[in-house]
Amino acid sequence: MIPSTSQSLFERLGGEEKVRAIVDAFIDRVFADRMIGFFFRDADRMRIKELEFQLAAKFLGADIEYQGRPLHLVHAKHPIMGGHFARRRQILKETLESFGVPAPIRDAWLQHTDSLRPLITPEADSDCDPIAARHRVRRP
Repeated sequence: MIPSTSQSLFERLGGEEKVRAIVDAFIDRVFADRMIGFFFRDADRMRIKELEFQLAAKFLGADIEYQGRPLHLVHAKHPIMGGHFARRRQILKETLESFGVPAPIRDAWLQHTDSLRPLITPEADSDCDPIAARHRVRRP
């Protein structure tokens, strides 16, 4: 049976159970990653999983609201460089592929991630400028 095109991407992917499983695996990989895991050393993994689920579910068309702070404020205190963003994106891509997410949904999810880039880092590509990153970190 061909899924109805009136279904949301969330429904076409398998709903909450499947999206949570994908997000959980993705966040576990991010936390364990040598290149970007250090950003999360003091973070509450379960909270990050829930907020990431909310963001993904909302984008995919679920009637779920994101309960976190605005992304640009959350990430402003971290010296996230272009390479860090690219690494997180790669981990997401690999996770989506490992779950067999159909290409149209995977591509839409990755494009959505790319659209959030300006809220995460001002670097438009994978270059890393540690001096500029240090200067843009907001101190309390």
